[in-house]
Amino acid sequence: MGSKGPSVTGKKTRSENRVRVKAISPQTGELFPEISTGDKGDSSEISTVSPVAQATVPKSLVKFIVALFLAPIAWVMTRTFFHSFATSVHHGLLASQSFGCFAGGIILFGVFYLIIPRNMLMLPYVFGHEITHALWVKLFGGTVADHFHVGTEGGHVLTDRINTWIALAPYFFPIYSLLVITLYGAASLATDMSPYRWILFLLLGLTMAFHLVFTFLLIIKGQPDLHYGGTFFSLMVIYLINLSIITSLLLVTGKEISPRSFAEDFVKNTFDFMEFSRAVIIWISDWIGNIRAGFGHS
Repeated sequence: MGSKGPSVTGKKTRSENRVRVKAISPQTGELFPEISTGDKGDSSEISTVSPVAQATVPKSLVKFIVALFLAPIAWVMTRTFFHSFATSVHHGLLASQSFGCFAGGIILFGVFYLIIPRNMLMLPYVFGHEITHALWVKLFGGTVADHFHVGTEGGHVLTDRINTWIALAPYFFPIYSLLVITLYGAASLATDMSPYRWILFLLLGLTMAFHLVFTFLLIIKGQPDLHYGGTFFSLMVIYLINLSIITSLLLVTGKEISPRSFAEDFVKNTFDFMEFSRAVIIWISDWIGNIRAGFGHS
């Protein structure tokens, strides 16, 4: 099977086509879904397309249009996040124990990143990556085969389906951070964990930094799985979901900000963006009108 993206080959017989989702290889820098047949030796390509299917709008075009609408939302949300962060800092965020522990976790990851060999850091990343794929396959009602491989040079898990969310899940689903929250929540049901709240935020800072740094490194290398749903759409989804997670952490640890104040600021920034867009459209329209008038006078 080629490594440039998903492809479907083979005819279905008694066993279903299976999807092999491979993890990043530190040597090739690739992370991609690969669909291969469950029956070895059967390599005829499935290419039958009905006339109705040919007349439909391509999914890639639909997702590109959706991404165009997501881009302004990403801009407004980014502006709102930084405004809320600045407000929280002004009211003493940096003196907060929760934020201090979270920042300490980020610094701790930076130390690990500098002193631990990259292939050793790659092993837990690949493991989490494959587990994330498997979890999202289950969320979509798929089946994960028993064959599961993880190593310092990459890994893969065999499933019976693939879609955009399954392919992108490791980029926006911080599995280790969610594991930390789950364990803390479970322990809180048995005993009072408030004295250990600082450990929660320290580990959240560590695991979120791990997730975001590796996500960024993989994206800038140009990952084929981003092409599955369209690169522009994939980047918008990854950015917005990760920003939403960071915003949620800010709302938990921040000072003088709340979901309501964030929502009010978001609405205000939305109207500001709409006003700015209207002004730009008017300016472009006037500019084009002036050019046409100039040609008319000539």
